[in-house]
Amino acid sequence: MKTTVYNPSELEVQFAKALENVASILESNLPGSRIIEVENSSKEDNPILKFKINDTDGDPHEIVVKVIQTPDKF
Repeated sequence: MKTTVYNPSELEVQFAKALENVASILESNLPGSRIIEVENSSKEDNPILKFKINDTDGDPHEIVVKVIQTPDKF
């Protein structure tokens, strides 16, 4: 599939949604921490996911993941 639109690209949006869907798997790899919420801004130039997490002490934290597709190399 050749990418004709990059901002955001279809692949970026799909990848961001896939990350959102595996939040419970990510949580299982964060001993003692809980993912409380995932905000998915897939309409942004590059999709952004904000994971709101409570750590083992119950303190709130936020992890931000930005999805960026590099230009195709055909």
